[in-house]
Amino acid sequence: MAVNVSAILLLGIAAVFIVKSKAGGIGPALVLFLLGFFTAGTGADGPIRDLCTSIAQFLANLRP
Repeated sequence: MAVNVSAILLLGIAAVFIVKSKAGGIGPALVLFLLGFFTAGTGADGPIRDLCTSIAQFLANLRP
């Protein structure tokens, strides 16, 4: 639950900056796409959440 709220908060803040700057491209589209799935809780939410969790764990385990 805490990871979900944090992800929605961070993606929401990023979405505000994207909309204000009128940015376009793959990166902003991905942020808005993920924000939609995290907030909607659709059937596709599970696999996308698992992917994001795996990426977060991978990045957390990287050591310079």
